[in-house]
Amino acid sequence: MQYRQLGNSGIRVSVIGLGTNQFGSDHLPQAEVNNVMDLALDLGINFIDTADVYQRGRSEETLGHALKGRWDRFVLATKVYFPTGDGPNDKGSSRYHIMNGVEASLRRLQSDHIDLYYMHRWDENTPLAETLRALDDLVRSGKVRYIGASAYAAWQLAQAGMLAEFRGWSPFVAVQSHYHMLEREIEREVIPYCRHSGMGLIPYFPLAGGFLTGKYKRDEPAPAGSRGERSSYVQQYMTAPNYTKVERMTAWAAEREHSMNELAHAWLMAQPQVSSVISGATKLDHVRSNAQAADWTLTTDEVAEVNAILEGETV
Repeated sequence: MQYRQLGNSGIRVSVIGLGTNQFGSDHLPQAEVNNVMDLALDLGINFIDTADVYQRGRSEETLGHALKGRWDRFVLATKVYFPTGDGPNDKGSSRYHIMNGVEASLRRLQSDHIDLYYMHRWDENTPLAETLRALDDLVRSGKVRYIGASAYAAWQLAQAGMLAEFRGWSPFVAVQSHYHMLEREIEREVIPYCRHSGMGLIPYFPLAGGFLTGKYKRDEPAPAGSRGERSSYVQQYMTAPNYTKVERMTAWAAEREHSMNELAHAWLMAQPQVSSVISGATKLDHVRSNAQAADWTLTTDEVAEVNAILEGETV
């Protein structure tokens, strides 16, 4: 496993992170979560991503049990913003909701601190200064060690960065963004901002919901039980041009004795500003195959060849 700095912070995280949005579901009860975390530790994966709303808090709860006695081996990120109740203040980025949210997450995690605390989304109804001051208070109190943002636009990151610097508050060290081979909008502004500011980039949905594994075939129904059967997110990528790209990239990776799954991760890791790629897992085999990608470092020429395929050019 390789490790990189989390943005401008002093902490190092595995280049392959573990997404846990299915932890605590019927597919991943506590016993299976324990097995996944044991394997992650064996493979050197130390960066774990969750949120207070995943499985209505069950993801954090199962992680609290699985990490007991070995918190020092992992860097755990969780998030706050989305509704956690029916009350008018049970959502958003207000000081009220942040303070309630962090205490609830700490109880579920059975921990006295959170390593990385993300604002899960931008809140246009709360003054940014209120949000950042609350987060800074959490860092100063020791309940949170680092802060970050999820799905923020570049201008939102820039505004937060300038305000934190002006007020002497803790800055965001990382931004989590929707980014993969077929979803590259953040290359226009977010990645340039990260490069300028030194902020770490954490891509999520690196496999486009499984489409970039190559398991979905042109003119064939989605495999039984797969996400592609029911997910509009996956189905939006099931176009003739995208099938062609995946077929060409799968063959390109196979020539180099790698899988399409590994290529999708390696391509993201080739972006210098990427600190870690968050990849979800519901089976032990998923964790193993994702971790294998950490051993493949694409050369500049190889990245150019893959980009040519993505742009429809002949390699």
